Amino acid sequence: MDGSVLELLERALDQTAAVIAPIRPGQAALPTPCASWDVESLVRHVVAQDLPHFIVSARGETPDWTSPPDELGADWLRQFLNGAQLLLGIWAAADLDRPVAVPGGGQAPLRGRADHQITELAVHCWDVSRATATDVDLDPALAEHALAWSRRMLRPEFRGPDKAFGVEVPVPEGSSVYDRLAGWFGRDPAWMPMA
Repeated sequence: MDGSVLELLERALDQTAAVIAPIRPGQAALPTPCASWDVESLVRHVVAQDLPHFIVSARGETPDWTSPPDELGADWLRQFLNGAQLLLGIWAAADLDRPVAVPGGGQAPLRGRADHQITELAVHCWDVSRATATDVDLDPALAEHALAWSRRMLRPEFRGPDKAFGVEVPVPEGSSVYDRLAGWFGRDPAWMPMA
């Protein structure tokens, strides 16, 4: 596997673990920048839906993105770390140049699926970090990579009510890369948890 992509994916997984680790039981019901999800729902999405789908995707197969998440166990961090280890093992053995199906028809190299996974993890790290007011320093290189990739891939028809992504939220000039990433994915970068 391409060392730079593998390194970024591993960093994205490590960052996600660092954001999940300090979550306290009393924070599970806190709201998040994803309006319909509280902290527990968002962690369930990442740990029990994204990771299993990422594993299928890394194998070159097509996951059913509409399937509900698996169960989220009591130890969120351990469940995430187990899935992350399995995912990295699959990617380490993968041929990134292998052609795989893409949404809408056609084929593209498997490596694009790693880019998608890095992006998904970077965005949701911002979500959880903001919701729980964690002091984890988010890796700007992951957000830069996610923003560059998603600006090429996220088309206007995927945005809006009842779509996977909200309308882009404009951010002020000079905003941090994570604020720009959040705005690009339809989050309000000024969102703060309720006092």
